[in-house]
Amino acid sequence: MTTNKILLKFAKKGINLSPEAYNIVNNAENPLDFASSLIVKLKSDKYSSKDLVSVSEDIINEITGKQKENNIIQKTLGPSVDKKEIEIKSDVKEKIDDLKKESDNVEKYINPTIVEASETIKDEKIEFKRNLEKTNVKYDFEILQDTSKKSYTSGEIENLISYFKSRYDKLAKILSSRPELKNYTKIADIEEDQDSLSMILMVKEIRSSKNGHKIIEFEDDTGTISVLFTNKKEDLFKEAEKLVKDEVVGVIANKSDDSHFAFGQEIINPGVSRIPEKKMDFSIVFLSDVHIGSLTFLEDAFVRFIDWINCDYGTEEQRKIAEDVKYLVIGGDIVDGIGVYPNQEKELAIKDITEQYNEAARFLGNVRSDIKIIIAPGNHDASRVAEPQPAVPEEYAKALYELDNVEFISNPGVVSLDGIHVLIYHGRSFDDLVMAVKEFTHERNDLLMEELLKKRHLAPIYGERTPLASELEDYLVIDEIPDIFHTGHVHINTYRKFNGIHLINSGTFQTQTEFQKIYNIEPTPAEVPVLYKGKYKHLKFI
Repeated sequence: MTTNKILLKFAKKGINLSPEAYNIVNNAENPLDFASSLIVKLKSDKYSSKDLVSVSEDIINEITGKQKENNIIQKTLGPSVDKKEIEIKSDVKEKIDDLKKESDNVEKYINPTIVEASETIKDEKIEFKRNLEKTNVKYDFEILQDTSKKSYTSGEIENLISYFKSRYDKLAKILSSRPELKNYTKIADIEEDQDSLSMILMVKEIRSSKNGHKIIEFEDDTGTISVLFTNKKEDLFKEAEKLVKDEVVGVIANKSDDSHFAFGQEIINPGVSRIPEKKMDFSIVFLSDVHIGSLTFLEDAFVRFIDWINCDYGTEEQRKIAEDVKYLVIGGDIVDGIGVYPNQEKELAIKDITEQYNEAARFLGNVRSDIKIIIAPGNHDASRVAEPQPAVPEEYAKALYELDNVEFISNPGVVSLDGIHVLIYHGRSFDDLVMAVKEFTHERNDLLMEELLKKRHLAPIYGERTPLASELEDYLVIDEIPDIFHTGHVHINTYRKFNGIHLINSGTFQTQTEFQKIYNIEPTPAEVPVLYKGKYKHLKFI
C-alpha cells in the first residue's frame, strides 16, 4: 500500500521515479515524509521538466548530498548520432522577462469571424423542460485514438531513443510522399561530389550568426549537418525562424566544400492537404477550462449555459440552435485541480479534488441526457501531467463516470462524431511555441494550431514547459488529418478554417487569473463556440 502512495504522490506532481530512485525513497526511515521533501526540491527552478520525466538515482543522491558520478542523459535517434545533452535552460527567465516587456506593446487582435458569429444569449428563461424520456437519439460515436491504456514508459534511455525514432519514422513517412523528398539522402550517405541535397532531418540546435543569419544543426539516425539560412532570402528566412527544436522537416540545400555544412534553399513541413468539407446535420458544442472549484469560476454564467443547452434559456432562435446539439466536447481543465501551482489553495472555493469532480458532475448531470459528453483532461485535471495524458481517472471522478451520457478520452485524443473526426488537444504546448517563436502569441492561438498542423505534431519541443513522457511510440504525431482541431488552455476563444479544417479554441469559464495579469493576457470568459450544422456560431453567456 505504501508503494502506491509513494508513486501516486510523485505522479500527482508530474514526476516519474526510476526503479532505482524508488528503492531509495522506499527504504528511507519515513518514505512518505522523505517523498514530500524530495518533491519540494525537485519542483524548484534547478530541475527542468526533462529531469522529472524519470527522476534517476543520481538526482536523488544529488539532493541528499551523496557522492555521484556525472551521468548525462542523452537523446539520440540511434547509436551513430552525436549524443545530445538534456540540459537545464538558463535563458528561460530572460525570455519570460522579454515577453512581459513586449506584451504591453502587442496590438490586440480582433477575429472578424468571431465578431460576425457572436451573439449574446438573451435573458428569456422559459418555464418548461424538454421531455427527455421520449428521445431516442442514435449516436455514431467512435473513439479513434485514446492512449489511456497504451501509455507506457520506464524512463530508461532506451525509451527515449525509441520515442524519438518513432517520431522521426512517422514524420519521415509523411514527408517522403512529397515529390521533392521521395529519394531523400541520409546524412552519412552524402557523397563528396554531391551538390544538391534532399534530406529529412530533425532539428537539434538553433543559433544565429553575428550577421543575423540562422544556422540550424540537424540530425538523422546517421549523423549531423549544419545548414545556413540567410536573411537575404526573406521568405525562406521567415520559415527558418519558425523552426523549433526536435521537429522533423524536409530540407533542400546546396552542399558546401565541407560535407557537414550546407546552404538552405527550401524548408518543407509535413503539412496538411486541403480536405473536403463533410456535411453535418447536427451540432457540436465545445468547452474547455471551466475550472470548477476556483474562486474565479463563473458559476452564474455556466448555469445559464446549462439552461441554454437544455433549451430552457435564450431567444427562440438561440434555443433552436440548442435543440440540434448532439455532442458536447470538453477539452480539459473541467476542474481547477489541487496543487497545480504554488499557493493555489488561496484561490480555491473547493479544496478537495474529488469534491471538485462531484461538483462538475452536479452541473453536467443537468445536461439533457440525449447529448453525449466527451471529456479529455488538461494540466489542472487529476491525470498524469506528462503528455500524452491518460483519461481522468475514475478514482477521483467517480460521480462523472456514473453519468450514462459521458465518455472519457486521453489528451490528445481523436473521436468520430457521426463521421466528423475531432482531434482534441488541451494545448499546453502553446506555451513552448510562444516562447520559441517570436511572432507567436497566446492571443492568436489559431495561428499556433495552424502551425502544429503544419508540423504534424502537437508538442514538438521536448524538455521545456510541457512535460512529455518518453513513450515507446510518439503519440503526439498527428497521423491523420482531422475535420476539427479543438484546443483550450490559454482561455482565449479563436476560430478559423485552415485547408478545410475547423480550428477552435473554446476559451474558459474563469475570469482573469493572477498569472494572466502578470503577462497582460485578457481571457474571453463564458463565450462558447458551436458548430451549428457545420456553421460556426459564437454564443456569449456573460
